Amino acid sequence: MTEATLNVHVNDYTNRVLGVIKEMFGLRNKSEALNKFVEMFGEQFINKEVREDVVEEIIASCNAHIKKHGMRRMSMAELKKVTGAE
Repeated sequence: MTEATLNVHVNDYTNRVLGVIKEMFGLRNKSEALNKFVEMFGEQFINKEVREDVVEEIIASCNAHIKKHGMRRMSMAELKKVTGAE
């Protein structure tokens, strides 16, 4: 498991919620409480695991793009024209 160290500032309500989760599940600290909260509700926002069919779809899309356009690069003039930048 990859870990990251965060310095997080939370409001009073969030602090109380994390305290309740910590006590409810017998956790050692609020960091574990935050991890538990994300474990419980995170999948509502993002899949925990990458699905194989999604990976295959992305690879197929990339291969189709390369087949159609090759590995050419866009010039700065072309990029400005596409984005409307001057």
